[in-house]
Amino acid sequence: MEEKVHTGEINREAEAAPALIAVHPLKRSIALALGYELRVFDFEMDCAVSLTDEAYSPCHSDAIRAICFGANGRLFVSAGDDKLVKIWRTDTWHCIRTVCSDKRVSAVAISHDGLFVTFADKFGVVWIDTLEEDDQGQASVDKKAVPLLGHYCSIITSLKFSPDGKFIATADRDFKIRITIFPKGPLKGAHEIQNFCLGHTEFVSCLTFICPPDCNQSFLLSGSGDATVRLWDHISGHLLDTCDVGKKAGLLDSKEKVEDSPAVTDINALPDGSFVAAAIQGLHGVIILKCDVPARRLFIAKFVFVEESFVPTSLGLSSSAKLLWVVMGASNVSKLGVSKMAQLRVLSDLDKFLSNEHGDYPVILKDKDMPGGEKLLLKFQGSDHDHVTKQDAALAETATAVKVAMQNLLTKKQYSLEKRDFRKRDRNDRKFKKQQF
Repeated sequence: MEEKVHTGEINREAEAAPALIAVHPLKRSIALALGYELRVFDFEMDCAVSLTDEAYSPCHSDAIRAICFGANGRLFVSAGDDKLVKIWRTDTWHCIRTVCSDKRVSAVAISHDGLFVTFADKFGVVWIDTLEEDDQGQASVDKKAVPLLGHYCSIITSLKFSPDGKFIATADRDFKIRITIFPKGPLKGAHEIQNFCLGHTEFVSCLTFICPPDCNQSFLLSGSGDATVRLWDHISGHLLDTCDVGKKAGLLDSKEKVEDSPAVTDINALPDGSFVAAAIQGLHGVIILKCDVPARRLFIAKFVFVEESFVPTSLGLSSSAKLLWVVMGASNVSKLGVSKMAQLRVLSDLDKFLSNEHGDYPVILKDKDMPGGEKLLLKFQGSDHDHVTKQDAALAETATAVKVAMQNLLTKKQYSLEKRDFRKRDRNDRKFKKQQF
């Protein structure tokens, strides 16, 4: 029986879920999530990893929306639309704990001391759970996640700890970045707000911290649906500089409406801020930026063209190996008639690029040229993918599907009073029908 899509509501079954990538901080492994599948490649063992989850098979049953490694790489977290938050030990890739969320999960982060995992749900609440393990290396299962802070019914898009662990930064679709002091006893809640970083004119899509060696504090970078990347002093809340990456990349017409701007989908940076990479909708490559914090400058160093129709959905930066991993892909791309597809590229020799920004670096490696590339993508490019005869058309359709899904989820919709009343009655009617059954 075909499910009815109610007026004003989005059919979530048809939403494209972007491919995500995360790199171990010491480059021991790399994780790739696409749809409900999670794949890991171990660089030291030169093989794909078999994930062990004794409670669930497969480990996720719906689209994975957030993945991350802890600061020291000992732990890894995955979460998404199945409302499950899974904590993995990366030495065995065994799931040591599964936390159930009441709502779909949109962002995750691990505290720098490795003692807590935090996750944000689509209702705007950040939850926290302890990661204490028993003698068998298993996390306690009798404790439940507790609320840490809230964004008052606004979808949280990104969640990051500052390098010193003193602050937690959260971004939402209402253009806000909140900087909260991370308390010594976080299970009782984080009630002290340091600052709000305000200035974006569309949803804030991504965050990352940098800590320049010549500064005595860290700084925050943010990307947004307004096609800008911004540099912040998050302690004071001051905006230091704005880089209009959409306009400088030629993706934004001066007459174009703000809500139609290409969104910055991901930002990744070396810890010292010497190298910043950004992905933006519509650009067939990556934007390389540099920060001059003392001069309060954030500027574009280079545009790196990857290939036609390749629009990255996620970035992973290996600081130890100076490699930038770039993935493009999505699940539920209905117009292609495929369940999922992904393409992976690596930008190498970043150290040479840093010393000579006008040279021919970085070098772009394709799936078959990179360690574990083909093995990592094997299941994501199986028989379904073979039916796609025009690769460029498939990539273009994937990029469009991801853009539409992000706009549907994060762009605030304006409704008349009449339509608001209709939507409210419609939701209440559906709740009543569910209660009857």
